[in-house]
Amino acid sequence: MSLLNRYILGQYLRTLLLAASGFTTVYLLIDFFEKIDLFMEKGKEMGLVFKFFVLNLPFILNQLSPILILLAGVITLGLLNHSHELNALKAGGLPLARITRPIIMGGLITTLFFLALGQWLLPITLTATNNIWFEQVKGSIPKGTVRNGRYYSKGAEGFYSFVRPYPRQFQFTDFSYSTWSEPYQLKELVSAREALWQDDHWILKGGQIQTRTENSYQTTLFTEQRFDLPEGPDHFFIPKYKASEQSPTQLFHEARNQQSPVEAARAWTNFYSRLSYPLLGLPMLLLGLPVLLTTFSKWGRDLSVAIPASCLLAFFAWGAWGGLQTLAQAAYLSPVVAALAIHLLFSGSGLFLLRRADR
Repeated sequence: MSLLNRYILGQYLRTLLLAASGFTTVYLLIDFFEKIDLFMEKGKEMGLVFKFFVLNLPFILNQLSPILILLAGVITLGLLNHSHELNALKAGGLPLARITRPIIMGGLITTLFFLALGQWLLPITLTATNNIWFEQVKGSIPKGTVRNGRYYSKGAEGFYSFVRPYPRQFQFTDFSYSTWSEPYQLKELVSAREALWQDDHWILKGGQIQTRTENSYQTTLFTEQRFDLPEGPDHFFIPKYKASEQSPTQLFHEARNQQSPVEAARAWTNFYSRLSYPLLGLPMLLLGLPVLLTTFSKWGRDLSVAIPASCLLAFFAWGAWGGLQTLAQAAYLSPVVAALAIHLLFSGSGLFLLRRADR
């Protein structure tokens, strides 16, 4: 890496750390004063409060990632312009594309970092913070969990496992219910290809019952049979916040298992939006750099105008991106189009304006 690339990339990373520290501090202060009263009302220790807010840092950084990438790049170029280093580099014959390349490279590196954060660290920390806030503080105890599109729930006497392709209906596939005796020996297993909840009873279709005898298991097949299991579908309470604890890989597997077109559109939208949100910072950066140069050439100002303009750009991108996700959730728009439309628009506009400013 050349000396110029190291210098500009170092400036970008220092600015990124400064912006991340400032925005994260403000976010934490607001979040702290909003939630500390409930922590105190529930009599929770300060150690738990401290643990909650520390573990919440990856989520905050993930939420702020697009604007952090945008502001770090805009401020870096603005500082080069303010100190006349940009003019000196251009006078030395370096094109604008060559000067901004380390900044764009820094945005790409940061984007990859936030993608890795969302895949490996964020699900772990969100699971911990959701447990603290929703379960220990607010007392909302989930009665099940979901992994790779399959639900698992513990009842009063046994364990349930199933796939729920239509979340708004009491219709399940690959259903199983098992009871166990001491010491952890399978007592009875009821499995079925399809399960329906009708008139406060379970109707199982295409299944079998395996019952433990003294030395083996007795298997009974059935085409359709009614069962009075201890729990109904209301027991399978999976909080909405549990979806945020899944990694993009888990969301992908869940989307593949959906059978209803509406629910499949919703699941694919969740997957693509989880990927596209951290990627939003780089297109915003590509558009923010020429905005900075335009404000300087027209009004003789750089950061004093470019930073507010960048914030407005970020809010517009967030609003447009969120609106597209809503349309995709309702199956009015392709999830891929909703995930990439803003990225392509901003990237294309930014590259065009950068080439135009380089003439």
